[in-house]
Amino acid sequence: MKEKGSFLGLVPILVFLIVYFAVGIGTGAFDQSLPLMMGIFIASVLSLVLDNHTGSEKKTLAEKIVMFCKGGGDDTLILMVLIYMLAGAFYSISIATGAREAMGQLGVALLPPRLILPAIFLVSMAFSFSMGTSMGTVNTVMTFATAFAPLISFGTEQTKLAVICGIVVGGAMFGDNLSFISDTTIAATSTQEVSMKSKFQQNILMCLPAVIITFIALAFIPITVPEATTLAGINWIVLLPFLLIIVLSLIGMHVLPAMTISITVAAIIGVAIGKFPLFHTGDTAGVFEVIHEGMMWMQDMAVIAIFIGGICAMMHYLGGIQWLINTLSKNVKTSKGCELALAFLAFIVDVATTNNTVSIIAIGPIAKELGDKFGVARERIASILDIFSSVGNGISPHAGQLLAAGSLAGISPASIVVWCWYPILMGISSLIFIILGIAVPAKKKD
Repeated sequence: MKEKGSFLGLVPILVFLIVYFAVGIGTGAFDQSLPLMMGIFIASVLSLVLDNHTGSEKKTLAEKIVMFCKGGGDDTLILMVLIYMLAGAFYSISIATGAREAMGQLGVALLPPRLILPAIFLVSMAFSFSMGTSMGTVNTVMTFATAFAPLISFGTEQTKLAVICGIVVGGAMFGDNLSFISDTTIAATSTQEVSMKSKFQQNILMCLPAVIITFIALAFIPITVPEATTLAGINWIVLLPFLLIIVLSLIGMHVLPAMTISITVAAIIGVAIGKFPLFHTGDTAGVFEVIHEGMMWMQDMAVIAIFIGGICAMMHYLGGIQWLINTLSKNVKTSKGCELALAFLAFIVDVATTNNTVSIIAIGPIAKELGDKFGVARERIASILDIFSSVGNGISPHAGQLLAAGSLAGISPASIVVWCWYPILMGISSLIFIILGIAVPAKKKD
């Protein structure tokens, strides 16, 4: 028997989104008027207060708190917290050693001005495709990408940083969506029982226009480059930790040991060349204080990720996700309507859960059932689920990718959304493919 679900389960996240954006837009200052942490905290309290269950299903407040804590303690979320902490440490120590500035000088010296921003996009794409993780990509690439923000010749400092964040997040979502080792690819192909190759072939066709348009558009963002920038003036030794983390990531080492090794090497170099002492001396912070400061920059984002995990657990208990699936799938009449419904469903469930892998797994069974009923090829379904859940993660200010980018850049995650061109264009391009019926594969006969 199909679970009924309840709209009540979506109320916490809807209240958060409405209040957060209403206050932010009304005041023009998102995190100053309503800090993201407070918005998430309000939604968390609301999720614990609401309850539509009766009889044996109804849980006490104490039981719901335990459920909330288990959701917040999910292994993927705790991994995200660890990545946040190490990313903050690496970012802080790269600033202290001068590595971030050196990376900026290297990029300016090697690239024509118009290709600097497209190059950041391509680097982020390459990282995410190789590593299969958008979170690891954002936390790695952001450590040096912010060095290029001052080169953008328009807007405030916050706007320039938001542009860089949008570029990095966009490239990260490319690989999250298309990499053969991405959790979303594995989830999409597994739930639809198709090969990764067939899914990739369908997926890349729908996304390629967005890649091309994004690359060209980034080349037209005005850049001001200092004239006296040469390779001779670069301090090459401080760039070793960046090179190390790139190599370790691309050869497949897990992001945690890769970051830990790179931080250690950066600390040794910083002490050796006199950028900071080993321990606190006079008014000068020691290496451990530098690392700690970076970790402190990320603590809000780490706690927010845990709270969101708790909210998602409560939404499942309250039936919100099941209500979405039931509501958006019951009125499907045609194959095109099926594709559009699944696209919207993948996007909405991802915005609610901020986890594209979880959203794909939740939608997968009903998506396969509907696709078979209306003659939609399963590789097409797998692509749609992966694409639109990635779009949701790429433009949601409370998702891990924008939280990490915003925290490292020191700006509101909401200010980044408008500059996340690739996820937006990926969604538009894919919708056009669906509406016009472009590149629709024939459904295999049983």
